[in-house]
Amino acid sequence: MQILVATNHLQNTGGTECYTYALVQELLRQGHDVEYFAFQLGEISKKIESLGVKFRSHIFYDLIIANHNNVVNHLYKRGFIIQTCHGTKMDLEQPSTQADALVSISQEVFDYLQSKGFSSTIIKNGIDCNRFRPNKPINNELKYVLSLCQSDEANTIVHDACSLIGAHFEKVNKFEENYWEIEEKINQSDLVVGIGRSAYDAMACGRPVISFDVRSYSSNYGDGYLNANNIKESVCFNCSGRFAQTKFNAEKLANEMKKYDINDGVFFRKYALDNFNIETAVKKYIALYPQNRKFIIRIKKIVTLIIRNSYWLIKILLKIT
Repeated sequence: MQILVATNHLQNTGGTECYTYALVQELLRQGHDVEYFAFQLGEISKKIESLGVKFRSHIFYDLIIANHNNVVNHLYKRGFIIQTCHGTKMDLEQPSTQADALVSISQEVFDYLQSKGFSSTIIKNGIDCNRFRPNKPINNELKYVLSLCQSDEANTIVHDACSLIGAHFEKVNKFEENYWEIEEKINQSDLVVGIGRSAYDAMACGRPVISFDVRSYSSNYGDGYLNANNIKESVCFNCSGRFAQTKFNAEKLANEMKKYDINDGVFFRKYALDNFNIETAVKKYIALYPQNRKFIIRIKKIVTLIIRNSYWLIKILLKIT
């Protein structure tokens, strides 16, 4: 199948960018002909091109898997287009009426789209579980904490909590370090603090997780230490903290760190394989594609070729006459 993966930006390392890269890589692995599109190119588009994937070169595609409504509105006539909505707050994440199908990455997004009159399919964030996998065992007792929080306020709280329990603190803030090989940092830690895709990456690496961050679009809150008792509810809100909405200071976060259990690492590796594996996510995207679209796309391609050839034929005839 000829597929275009499209997104607004591919400049620096971030959740959507990592998702796009993983999606492209898995589509290639499953044997599809893949190209990509973005308005803003950069470091991640170069990584995608290093896979042998070209920037958009065709007029029509069998399937377009797109993030962001501006991308959908730009490409919607070029094939069957699926918009993935990753959130409810940002303008670019709002559903486009031009999309042929919508995907929600969580129950929260699904409910939001439904409230606005849009139907969608839930396909959770896809993680490359071959890249994100345990390559170093975690300690029986918590010694190393990695913060993937995206604000100084949150990192200060995590740092102070680590000091209270005597754990080593390290941070990687995508706005400062822009660190691509984040799986290496995760595998050097026992526990990861973060939300969304950061939490899922950590789970895939067999690391216990604390859901917490302070973002520009949300308050200081989290779901706290995740385990079998609360993971399903937290995932319904993309492990964003919007499930429990607990406000944390250093003391409260230190108490969450004290819940650390080495067995939760094993649990989360299996949970990630069952729920976030990019291989399964890609198959679900492909299943949304109506098979009769292949015939329609072929007809469009034939018509385009006829129009192009007719244009040159008319020019030649006009010159002759």
